[in-house]
Amino acid sequence: MVTIKDVAREANVSVATVSRVLNGSGPVSDETRRRIREVASRMRYVPHSGARSLITSKTDTLGVLLPDLYGEFFSEMIRGMDDTAQKNGFHLLISRAYADRHGIETAMRAMRGRVDGVVVMSPDLDEKSLLNLPSTIPVVLLCSVPRGNEIDSLTITNCRGAKEMVAHLVSVGHRRIAIIKGSPRNYDAAERLRGYRMALREAGIALDPALEREGDFTEAAGYTAALRLLALSNRPTAIFAANDSMAIGALSALRESGVAVPEDVAVAGFDDIPLARYMDPPLSSVHVPIRELGARAVELLLHGITQKNDHTRRRERVSTELVIRRSTAGAESQPAERPPPTSTLEKVMASI
Repeated sequence: MVTIKDVAREANVSVATVSRVLNGSGPVSDETRRRIREVASRMRYVPHSGARSLITSKTDTLGVLLPDLYGEFFSEMIRGMDDTAQKNGFHLLISRAYADRHGIETAMRAMRGRVDGVVVMSPDLDEKSLLNLPSTIPVVLLCSVPRGNEIDSLTITNCRGAKEMVAHLVSVGHRRIAIIKGSPRNYDAAERLRGYRMALREAGIALDPALEREGDFTEAAGYTAALRLLALSNRPTAIFAANDSMAIGALSALRESGVAVPEDVAVAGFDDIPLARYMDPPLSSVHVPIRELGARAVELLLHGITQKNDHTRRRERVSTELVIRRSTAGAESQPAERPPPTSTLEKVMASI
């Protein structure tokens, strides 16, 4: 393996000079810089990233902690993150962090010294979980509201989106509308449940605990919840699932039970993952610009890195919109190709 000493010897300069050229730091003449780069290229020298980060105090790597890596929502979000990171000269170090403080702290310890900043998606993140990271490391909390004042955050207009979808179901004649809830302690799930209840109250429809079914954002949970709703003596005429994965599971349960959608039971979801439009029938959903969500989280993190974490913290929300398809008896409203939204970011607070 070619070392920096080999390059220095071949170029007839000091190791420090080679280091300054390759790291872009310090004054070096154009001729010397050209000669060192030519020698390094000819010898196929590749700088050691670990040693380089010790010198520059930069890793050019961003940490990402997610509650899961399975499914279209996370794959789309990671694509947005990775595109933005690479455009800015960074790479991602992605890990799954179990949704408890111990799992988060373990993942944080593993990333210490290996990343320049961290995007975390977890309902249980708090200041104590961040003690294993230096205070100079920026953190962006995704899809959750920080309990303190030292973290940038990015959330979705969950409550409004859920409220609008349930209001749509009411507008087409439904009165018994069920919800398949999301994971316990999850901020998105709690806000979507709040929007569901708010819409029913405003429509003058009494809340029925029997129509609120537990879920965990998986297809299996949606399938099971739908079967239990069908077993009710007074079953619902519409089901709103807190995400598309559970809505897809519900569609499967209804189809296997011989229940027509939307003629017998309407079904709606949340997120509008790419698969939603290809379901049979196509799934009505609350559209979340998932790639933009990931991209914006990285942009916030890069801002913190540029400012050396000495910046005014931001809290931003990404807006949602209804996409009505045949699963709720609506006409198709989804264009064949949705361009990336350019104005969906709604700043709730410019600073904390």
